[in-house]
Amino acid sequence: MTKIFITGATGYIGGDALYTIVNAHPEYEITALVRNSDKGAVVAKDYVRVKLVYGNLDDVKLLEEEAKKADVVCHFADADHEASVKALLKGLAAHDASRPGFFIHTSGTGILLFEDLATGTFGEASDSIWDDLEGVSKVTSIPDGAPHRHTDKVVLQAGTENSDRVKTAIVCPPTIYGQGRGPGSKRSHQVPELVRAILERGYGLKVGAGKTLWGNVHVDDLSALYLKLVENAAVGGSTAEWPGKPALWGAEGYYFCEGGEHVWGEVSQWIATEAHKQGLIKSDEVRSLSTEEANKCTGWGAAIWGCNSRARAKRARVALKWEPKGAKLQDEIKATLEVEAKALEMKPGHAAIAAGEA
Repeated sequence: MTKIFITGATGYIGGDALYTIVNAHPEYEITALVRNSDKGAVVAKDYVRVKLVYGNLDDVKLLEEEAKKADVVCHFADADHEASVKALLKGLAAHDASRPGFFIHTSGTGILLFEDLATGTFGEASDSIWDDLEGVSKVTSIPDGAPHRHTDKVVLQAGTENSDRVKTAIVCPPTIYGQGRGPGSKRSHQVPELVRAILERGYGLKVGAGKTLWGNVHVDDLSALYLKLVENAAVGGSTAEWPGKPALWGAEGYYFCEGGEHVWGEVSQWIATEAHKQGLIKSDEVRSLSTEEANKCTGWGAAIWGCNSRARAKRARVALKWEPKGAKLQDEIKATLEVEAKALEMKPGHAAIAAGEA
């Protein structure tokens, strides 16, 4: 029986992945790290067969011991928490080479922001597009100052130096959207935060010229990629033989995960148009914000809406036959708007009420 240890079970990414894995393979023996009994109750309510262990990412001894017992570790929690990554990899490295452990780490294409951040360029489009197949060596040697790079390096090093005992894969999603299906958080970040900021300010907003581009992926499709990797690990990391087959694990086991690409200024216009249509804001105007103003809207707002993050998920498509099937980002705007408006206790016609016109 395949034993899986996961972190982040009540988070947006980890919760949806848990939902997908459990429903596809109820025979897997899954253990989840949860912070407290309240979090545990949320998981236990829907997943009675999932074993719970209590702790946090700083409990490195606990993480190491759980990784020793697991066949596969799925790290869905904080992508930047280096101590937890090292502890999990240390536990997996205790495996015998005859039964290597598998580590699936969650990074993010925020790692690609380093180019714009280095030049202080915000709101302008870039022609720089990264790929994880032909260009994987470039991806895995990104400058050390890039976001998420410090933990990516730890994973890549372990998957190279201990390749006989630890098989590693890094999943690097872009803008994730769609309603999560897990036991905890069902909300992503970038698009819902943009929606919230627009509703609170009463107008659309973009950073500078709003021309920056990001890849995007529906959360269902992201979870489908995690499932394919878990399934491959469960059978020992085998892969079909064909000439020039791409590596699935180790030094080249790096996976971008995108189903499309968007321009942030256009996304803001989609939101403003729909919000105005519903009477939530007074007009569909989109205004340009400075980096300082964007950062007041949400943490790192200037970067997550005003820098470029462009990548192509070639490895998953070629090596794992992964194909995105979820709804497109534009088709999810209305649903996201309804969720955020409800959270802000706004109803259709709110703009007229706020203006004293109704």
